[in-house]
Amino acid sequence: MKKLLISAAFTAIFITSNAQEALQEKAQDSSKIESLDEVLVQAIRVNADSPITHSNLDKEELENRNLGQDIPYMLSYMPSVVTTSDAGAGVGYTYIRVRGSDASRVNVTLNGIPYNDSESQGTFWVNLPDFTSSVQSLQLQRGVGTSTNGSGAFGASLNLLSDAVSNEAYGEISNSFGSYNTRKHNVKFSTGLLSEHFELAGRLSTIKSDGYIDRASSDLKSYFLQGAFVDDNTLLKALVFGGKNITYQSWNGLEDPEKLENDRTFNTAGMYTDADGNVQFYDNEIDDYAQDHYQLLWNQRFDNNWSTNLSFNYTRGLGYFEQYKEDQKFTTYGFEPIQIGGDTINRTDVIRRRWLDNHFYAVNANVNYKNNKIDFTGGAFYSYYTGDHYGEVIWARYASTSEIRDRYYDSNGEKSEFTVFSKATYRLNDKLSVFGDLQGRFLNYNTTGITSDLVLMEIDEDYAFFNPKAGLTYMLNSGNQFYFSYGKAHREPSRNDYEQGIITPEKLDDFELGWRFASAKTKVNTNLFYMHYKDQLVLSGELNDVGAALRTSSGKSYRLGLEVDAEIQLFKNLRTLPNIALSTNKNVDFVTSLNGELVNLGNTNISFSPSVVAGNMLEYSPTTKLQFGLLTKFVGEQYMGNIDSEASKLDSYFINDLNIVYTLDNLPWIKEIVFSGLVNNIFNVNYISNGYFYTWDDDFSNPGTVTTVEGAGYYPQATINFLVGATIKF
Repeated sequence: MKKLLISAAFTAIFITSNAQEALQEKAQDSSKIESLDEVLVQAIRVNADSPITHSNLDKEELENRNLGQDIPYMLSYMPSVVTTSDAGAGVGYTYIRVRGSDASRVNVTLNGIPYNDSESQGTFWVNLPDFTSSVQSLQLQRGVGTSTNGSGAFGASLNLLSDAVSNEAYGEISNSFGSYNTRKHNVKFSTGLLSEHFELAGRLSTIKSDGYIDRASSDLKSYFLQGAFVDDNTLLKALVFGGKNITYQSWNGLEDPEKLENDRTFNTAGMYTDADGNVQFYDNEIDDYAQDHYQLLWNQRFDNNWSTNLSFNYTRGLGYFEQYKEDQKFTTYGFEPIQIGGDTINRTDVIRRRWLDNHFYAVNANVNYKNNKIDFTGGAFYSYYTGDHYGEVIWARYASTSEIRDRYYDSNGEKSEFTVFSKATYRLNDKLSVFGDLQGRFLNYNTTGITSDLVLMEIDEDYAFFNPKAGLTYMLNSGNQFYFSYGKAHREPSRNDYEQGIITPEKLDDFELGWRFASAKTKVNTNLFYMHYKDQLVLSGELNDVGAALRTSSGKSYRLGLEVDAEIQLFKNLRTLPNIALSTNKNVDFVTSLNGELVNLGNTNISFSPSVVAGNMLEYSPTTKLQFGLLTKFVGEQYMGNIDSEASKLDSYFINDLNIVYTLDNLPWIKEIVFSGLVNNIFNVNYISNGYFYTWDDDFSNPGTVTTVEGAGYYPQATINFLVGATIKF
């Protein structure tokens, strides 16, 4: 281990990145510039013949459905992907699961910089609205994948590359409108290359929606600004981007079966009873959060073999969510009891805000050596995060001796991480290549202060993880390729896990066996996977008091499955892109408390892990300017808990969307106008893609006995709805 770390640290002194063939070319054309940009993510991406299971999406594919929905919905039709939305229509708080793993276990990077929140490990796309409009390409690696920066990939890793440097100047104005008063407006521009070396580009966006669920509104704003210098051997980019969201809370879901049947858009968030006993809804039950990212990215080629990449990042986040809470105990907020008319008052209605105030710093350095036999990359990554968590009471019916915005809890979390890695692909001959990847990840997490539950939280934990990966690729012929890979990953607990008393890290061994077939009209990717976990933190089904999913350790567990995706050109103007994932996902000898006793339930289904997930994109282009797309998705039944209770089951669903894109060109003063439309859920299916499940022990009904009682809540998704838009390109 010591020798490995010394070796990895030695390779890390090279400041760098995965090299690129395009840098060997001298011509200043747009394809070369795009290749220069791709170097930013080369160190964490894989190529087409890598023994890593992956899928890609480029800018053109993203643009067809980019009408205001968040990035998870752009990925909906990829293999093993399940998406959901609190507000029901893909705007606001949206989530993704891959192979049954939730978003906190999907590693996400932007230009190689981690996007997952350091403490919760979640990804909150609502803080980067319309970022799809600034994405050049993305790659989703399923399973452990290759070494990346940030928290370990326990279901998948998603890396996004922002807009490439444009050789030509352009301007765009985009507007879209749709159901639930949804609208998106943005403007984009690029100066193109000035003096053959400099570019300035940017975007401003606003998205608003009332949401499918009552009052689940979103008011989202974002920006993206890029300055770049490029020549034959150098690319230097400075990026500033970010967003602000104000969303009305809708994380409560629906527990009432009658309302689920007859009033499925009902939202309990903000509900309270006034002095006359009338039900009211607080109008500012909102999440208000802003996040800004600053990145400096430098790629340098030294000769035909050596190249480097150096990246710096600073992320600033600040915001709160606001709640009206009835009949709260004084002790919760540090209030002293008061006397009014001889009565002792020790409860009150309050409006409170819970704040997050955080800073994230990161530096990433990679070096690449490449010749016709070997492609080697080594690198290092360091990050530091600090975040304050505190609560304020901004109004109280009975305020005692408190002052406005007194903090009733205050806590700080700090997390530092250092990662080194070395990876290489070596071509033994024209048919066989081997891949090796060694990563050491070292981190510390410490907290001080008290939580929102007024519990002292003092943690100081160090973790050292060694994550080896290896694989081989065999080219049988030009049309058939086989691969096998093994990867090990570890993950530290999240802040919520620590609050639940969980400090043990998770471990994963991932085995992937794949076959890729390609002919003139057909491409097929097939892979088998076996993911064996120790101490996997599976979703328990329960939520905490701010709507965050809680987890529990399952001991031993596994996921075994088959994934198939294809691209088939049926006719000259008709193609289909089907995919299917079949899997079994099991906790082994799962132990839980039932009726007051610990019970071993044997092998149970892992929560939120459907055994069948399938999709298809059927695209018909009668002309080069017109395209129709029928998009289908099937998600099999799944359990929201780990005890195989029928009360925790989500039914399967099958939905279809219709996408239409038409391009009008040859216009004076305008390059083209692109009209696009999206009709979601065209068959008006009442479906539910997410929910929660909980149990509690009832010892009141029958004194002397304990009975476990079960309950569930659901997040209904939108029935038939539409979005239409037009983009004018200059």
